[in-house]
Amino acid sequence: MNEQSIRLTSAEIGCLWTTFMDDSMSKCILRFMLKHIQDEDIRQAVQYAYDVSISHLDQLQSTFKQEDYALPKGFTEEDVNMEAPWLFSDVFCLTYVNHMSKVGMVTYSGFITMSKRKDIRDFYTQALIETSTLYNQTTEVALSKGVHATHPYIDVPKEIDYVDSKKYYSGLNPFSAKRPLNAVEIAHLYSNIITNSVGGKLSLSFAQTSPSKEVQDYMLRGKDIANKHIQIFSSTLLDGDIPTPRLPDPSVSESTTPTFSDKLMMFQMSLLSAAGTGNYATASAASQRNDLALNYERLSLEIAEFAKSGVDIMIKHHWLEQPPGTKDREKLAREKQ
Repeated sequence: MNEQSIRLTSAEIGCLWTTFMDDSMSKCILRFMLKHIQDEDIRQAVQYAYDVSISHLDQLQSTFKQEDYALPKGFTEEDVNMEAPWLFSDVFCLTYVNHMSKVGMVTYSGFITMSKRKDIRDFYTQALIETSTLYNQTTEVALSKGVHATHPYIDVPKEIDYVDSKKYYSGLNPFSAKRPLNAVEIAHLYSNIITNSVGGKLSLSFAQTSPSKEVQDYMLRGKDIANKHIQIFSSTLLDGDIPTPRLPDPSVSESTTPTFSDKLMMFQMSLLSAAGTGNYATASAASQRNDLALNYERLSLEIAEFAKSGVDIMIKHHWLEQPPGTKDREKLAREKQ
């Protein structure tokens, strides 16, 4: 990545910073997982994810040096206790990596569209290929182990049809029967059940291993929110006579030994909150029944409030590393005077 004759744009600077923070966090979590995974197939998938994170960090550090770009602190060996006992089951490790690969694919595709320089576009194009490979690999392993969270089945269409009434979009009138869910709506409901399942289990593991009462309470709040949202989405499917397939049990151990730093755990939850908000926005736009759209918007506000509380905690304890930005011109002028 060497095109120093072309300056980095603000978008590229932001993308590179975000990637460094995310991969430095992933490196810590995946390294701990690798120490305890017993299943060889799952180990290979997690090892690939770890190798990708290390490769990204090496390339980013090279680019930062070339561009005289201050190296972010991110997360280091200080943020993980490698001597802590087993915390995650092998199935959780697989489910976590599969979920984060989905987040990565969405993130990297967006970063490609925001990048101008060819070397930056090439970097994110390769990153997108790697995360796609990781998603396919973890999905295949999950299928082979019988632990893949499969979306509900419905009959395939035998003929085309058209919306013939505005009632197709209705769903808020308690005196009117709601139309059956369509395939797109079912897909988003179940996807959000899966993501909340991962977030809930991760919140629980963080709550029981954090030495801070403040962080423990925050993580337990996150677990309760995730469980509440799962219940709402599951009930919507059941009300539409759509059975909710059983999710694999991505269990965590009963260890209470501090494993990851509070700073890392809070950052991970902020990343999941941001991804969840994006998922809900997409689901709301894709849902044609207005009660579903309203639900997503209402639950998004709850996630936003949760995320805001997390940011307040991170600022209070100086855990929130500031993204690169422009100089405060007015402040510079005052200091000069």
